[in-house]
Amino acid sequence: MYYPNNIEDRCYEEEHIERVLTEIKAHFHDYFDAFIQSAGGTSLSEQKIKMLAEKFGSDGAVKTRRKNTAEVLKNIIAEGIEKFEKDRDAYVNFLDEEWLEEYEDNPAGFKSKLRSACPIIRVTLNSRAKELDKYRYEFGISNPNELLTVCQNLSSFANSYAEECKDFDYDSIVSLSELEFEELDTEDYSVFGVIGGGIKSHFLYKLHPAYFPYRSKEAIWALWYLTDKKTFECEEGSQFLMINVEKSLTNQNYFYPYELYSFYAYNVYLLLKKEAEKNDVHIPADYRYVLVDQYFAFIAETHEEDIKFISSSSEDRPYSWM
Repeated sequence: MYYPNNIEDRCYEEEHIERVLTEIKAHFHDYFDAFIQSAGGTSLSEQKIKMLAEKFGSDGAVKTRRKNTAEVLKNIIAEGIEKFEKDRDAYVNFLDEEWLEEYEDNPAGFKSKLRSACPIIRVTLNSRAKELDKYRYEFGISNPNELLTVCQNLSSFANSYAEECKDFDYDSIVSLSELEFEELDTEDYSVFGVIGGGIKSHFLYKLHPAYFPYRSKEAIWALWYLTDKKTFECEEGSQFLMINVEKSLTNQNYFYPYELYSFYAYNVYLLLKKEAEKNDVHIPADYRYVLVDQYFAFIAETHEEDIKFISSSSEDRPYSWM
């Protein structure tokens, strides 16, 4: 594995994964009910839906008016897809395999395009936030050849994977190995300090949201809450957190392996799909992970104040979402 802060080996063991999934399933519905009641977070407050009905304890009785689940879910899905598509073309064009090939003799030119044409990197580099100085420095000294090669690798993997899945029942996956994402956690798909787990997953997600979930910082926090903050006997504490004892800082684990994250996101998708089908709502397969991203973002937003308190200023540190 490439990540310098890799999680413990036990996190890949089948028994451990099943325990994590059991915990996720135990808390999924409470968050889903609040997700619907808040219309996906757009009308969250009423004291954060009575702080999730006093952390799920008060017979689920959030005394707000009940919403039509099917209607709300359809609206959430439609709004999510509309928002997702707003800048998608920029990523599809930028990560086009033939377009990338044209820069093989001009990697410096590609690096310049990466700075100007890629929305997530352009916004980061143009930000005046001092905490992003480190990222700007790393981007400045990064090797143009390496940047081009990694983007080509990501594009090629994403397109090949999507093509193979056309004749495969993706929703029938039951194990981590069946997902076949192990390769994505190697250094061939990352540029340290510039294209880390978050940006890498954002590229994949924008290319094919049917198969690649976005490993955002909100998503990792959401998994921590969905697993009720349990450590599952990990020696270093929760696999979803990074704790700096010396500086008393806690952050979401921005080195969390994409392969393992994707398997948990996939299982959350299956839970969302089941709820949708119960209400005669169809989740477009081409956008399956857009709804997952909305659900994770909702959970993180629900606990926004708690996260700020836990992480202090650490969420504003460089690489918190890279």
